Amino acid sequence: MNTPTMRIIDLRGKRLTRAEMLAAMPRAEMGTDEATELVQPILDDVKARGAAALRDFEEKFDHVRPEHLRVPAEAMTAALEELDPAVRASIEESVRRSRAVAASQFPEDFHTDLAPGARVAERWIPVQRVGLYVPGGKAVYPSSVIMNAVPAQAAGVESLAIATPPKTADGLPDKTILATCAILGVDEVYAVGGAQAIAMFAYGARGTEPQDGEVLCEPVDKITGPGNIFVATAKRMVSGIVGIDAVAGPTEIAIIADAGANPEYLAADLIGQAEHDELAGSVLITDSEEIATKTQESLNRRVPRTKHAERVATSLTGRQSGIILTDGLDQSIDAANAYAAEHLEIQTADADAVVKRIRNAGAIFRGPYSPVPLGDYMSGSNHVLPTSGTARFAAGLGVHTFMKPVEVIEYDEEGLKALAARINTFAVSEDLPGHGECVLTRFVADPYDKATLDQQEIEAGLK
Repeated sequence: MNTPTMRIIDLRGKRLTRAEMLAAMPRAEMGTDEATELVQPILDDVKARGAAALRDFEEKFDHVRPEHLRVPAEAMTAALEELDPAVRASIEESVRRSRAVAASQFPEDFHTDLAPGARVAERWIPVQRVGLYVPGGKAVYPSSVIMNAVPAQAAGVESLAIATPPKTADGLPDKTILATCAILGVDEVYAVGGAQAIAMFAYGARGTEPQDGEVLCEPVDKITGPGNIFVATAKRMVSGIVGIDAVAGPTEIAIIADAGANPEYLAADLIGQAEHDELAGSVLITDSEEIATKTQESLNRRVPRTKHAERVATSLTGRQSGIILTDGLDQSIDAANAYAAEHLEIQTADADAVVKRIRNAGAIFRGPYSPVPLGDYMSGSNHVLPTSGTARFAAGLGVHTFMKPVEVIEYDEEGLKALAARINTFAVSEDLPGHGECVLTRFVADPYDKATLDQQEIEAGLK
């Protein structure tokens, strides 16, 4: 195979506006608009026909017709028993670290006392039922089971369901995924993938065969987890019916590197991300032309030797990848904030100073010994992160994803009385007198008698 050459985006000597900097960043095409017309019939069919439609789509897309759309408990027990002890130990360590971090993320209720008898409190309430999607595709992702389920459990979600494509001839998901579900205590698992899984979560699905029961799957309140373009499109289309975490695009890495960075590390890290998918984005941001050259040379040596060399080469040479050359660290930081990477590595002399200046990133990996795969598996952080520049306004998956803050307004008679006249004045100014009248009713005899209302308010001690 030909060695890949990453394209160069040279920003040196340029003073770019914010819009120009954003436009200069390498991006993969999402393509969700094109996928919409393919996804809509799937959503409609699952909504109408339930489990029968799910089986038809699994046969069409995953080339197997599952007898059991809901994975039997004995299959999960067997998967755990057959799991390689070394793999089990790795999964359990990942779970332990993820649970430790999740426990620290739990938001605390609070209240604010504004005056005597006037309090606004805030409660954090877990989402009641969540559907967690675990992709299949080019790899197996037990790590995604952990990243979705652990924060949901920590949040106190009472009902968790996982959907993941069938991978075996008997119509069951990958055994490592099933074993991971068993380790986590998640027993509601479906052998359903793609847009049809999203439809099942959003609308629920009635059973159509005896093993399904009358109801195969109840609808959820929120759907989380990454997936391919059809999963992402389906999530976007059902958002509003249910909550979603994000519309995920292809995975991506950006690395800020200075002249002191190790080009062998840089190349290996770019390859590691490119391995995911032909559309994965790998971006090096550096003010050192020498580092750019040496990293490219390292890529040329390394790519042919990695297992998925063709996939990696396609990713590295795609329009979504590239080496961004800058005038200095300041411009490198500006470029990183414009790119808003899902994963941002910082390999510079003073990494702490750079970290403090990063505004936009899904997760920041500080220093040469914090590569992205650490976060994928074992760091305790979550690897379900915003992509496609959405880190400018979105955050990665965490306990907060599965909770909602609800304000509790606690005013007594004294507290409301002090504000009643002002509320009425405000309401009248908006031509919503009924709002004011509902408050005044608690203190005056006739809030609808506008001729005497001012005097009534004075007599009631409102003014």
